[in-house]
Amino acid sequence: MVEITALIPALISFAIAAAIGPFLIPFLQRLKLSNTERALGVESHLAKAGTPTMGGIMFLVSITTTSLIFIWKSPNIGPVLFLTLAYGLIGFLDDYLKVVKHDSDGLIAWQKLLLEIVVIVVYVIYLKAFAKVPMGLRIPFTGGMIIDIGWLQYPLVVFAIGGTVNGVNFTDGVDGLASSVTAVVAVFFTIASLLLRAGVAPIGSAVLGGLLGFLVYNAYPAKVFMGDTGSLALGGFVISMAYAMQMPLYILIVGLIYFVEVLSVILQVGYFKATHGKRIFKMAPIHHHFEKSGWSETRVVAVFTIVTALLSIVGFIAL
Repeated sequence: MVEITALIPALISFAIAAAIGPFLIPFLQRLKLSNTERALGVESHLAKAGTPTMGGIMFLVSITTTSLIFIWKSPNIGPVLFLTLAYGLIGFLDDYLKVVKHDSDGLIAWQKLLLEIVVIVVYVIYLKAFAKVPMGLRIPFTGGMIIDIGWLQYPLVVFAIGGTVNGVNFTDGVDGLASSVTAVVAVFFTIASLLLRAGVAPIGSAVLGGLLGFLVYNAYPAKVFMGDTGSLALGGFVISMAYAMQMPLYILIVGLIYFVEVLSVILQVGYFKATHGKRIFKMAPIHHHFEKSGWSETRVVAVFTIVTALLSIVGFIAL
């Protein structure tokens, strides 16, 4: 019965996101909030120029609305919703500057860093002082062992949040990729919450439903992109769900795709500078390398999603 009840937020969130699409997409088009493709990028992506972005608003509205319905019964949703919306707001500001103000850089690096520091500090205070959620680390493959790393938890939370958010952000570059991969991750954390009785299953279920509703319009060929508004918000969701269950280490398993995406960019940039122009990959992040190698967008999405599903099974074994 509990498992069936957990599907209700997903159904509500899906209905809201799917219903918003026909109104939001034309609105974004009228405002000319469109995507710009790099001339040196994947050639097939040039046809995407003009596709409206900032579509992450669609599932953020559905997730927020659904979460507020269930938060009275599941107060642990609060920190997860906070970090999701906070990073969504940072992404919205970045998108707004890029597509409305036509500032190609969006938020300057120091501005984004400052905003992220403020968000992380508030999140940690919220987590410890108000939500009373412990910040120990659940160690995979140990039968549920949790360790307290003391003051090291604070630099770890900064690194974990920054790495996860950037990982999800880099994964957003192919129609439906970030949405599909993160939908699977949302399933993992929702089921984990039910197993551990962590009280955050409703928002995990809501994110799943919201992303499925968004995929109605974001699957290839995409009618709308999520933009940083959506990708940064999803990064905030993933890491905050992990911390709600003391499971940040599990992101290295179920979120391995995110890690590989970030690592491919780091390796590409580092090797390019060290060798004065040579490259490891045809293009980074790595999903573009596969596209340059002849993979279709749908194949990239299918393979990355299947890999994430298999890694989620490993995650349950580790749990």
